Amino acid sequence: MAGNRNPDVDAWFERYDNPQKDLVQAVREVILGADERVTEAVKWQAPTFVYRGNLASFYPKSKAHVSLMFHTGATLPDPSGLLEGTGETSRVAKFLDPDDLDAKADALRGLVAAWIESKG
Repeated sequence: MAGNRNPDVDAWFERYDNPQKDLVQAVREVILGADERVTEAVKWQAPTFVYRGNLASFYPKSKAHVSLMFHTGATLPDPSGLLEGTGETSRVAKFLDPDDLDAKADALRGLVAAWIESKG
């Protein structure tokens, strides 16, 4: 378990009632484990990952899969094609199940690393 967890986010998860709860937690662990400088907070009524700005937030109402919105994902290099969307700014990463997360975990860590590098 990562040492950069926020008790406010832990409390949010205690109240979170969603069939994807375990998978959301697993995505959380991958992101927090990718770099100890990444922290988390509850913003927009959902867990949000932060490092010198808002990196990504969960869509907590998604029940078919886990959706993680990268606030400025359009600016991040995404060689694996993990991010979906065509908007000018944000992009979304979707995770269908634990196997899908396992397959995409390295790409997710790469996005975290690219974000940190872009923030100097």
